[in-house]
Amino acid sequence: MVHIVYFSSATENTHRFITKVGYPAQRIPLHAHDEALHVDQPYVLVTPTYGGGTVKGAVPKQVIRFLNDPDNRKYCVGVISSGNTNFGVAYCLAGDIIAAKLGVPHMYKYELLGTAEDVSRVREGLSEFWQKTSLTPA
Repeated sequence: MVHIVYFSSATENTHRFITKVGYPAQRIPLHAHDEALHVDQPYVLVTPTYGGGTVKGAVPKQVIRFLNDPDNRKYCVGVISSGNTNFGVAYCLAGDIIAAKLGVPHMYKYELLGTAEDVSRVREGLSEFWQKTSLTPA
């Protein structure tokens, strides 16, 4: 069974995308005072890219805080990221950074809200990934 953990800002762009994908998902809290999210099963992380095209600040602080928990880090098996092509070489950089730090694949990149094709590709790709890797949540 596919499991997703995602971060979405107040704009809700990532939230709307994840809702369309339709797999079970948990949201990383927006505010530091909200109860922290802890996972205990394999998941794919979906995150937007921040920073307006610079490396500094590309990974949202909420995602960094979530991944600072060793258990949350160890269960991450892949990353999907969104970005803005106006960011140039920093397009979807948050996913590149996280994938490199965790040693997991950067599975897919999509722009802003994503298209119907992006939703379909992510849905199918996650299903195939889970089947090929025989990942089963604990």
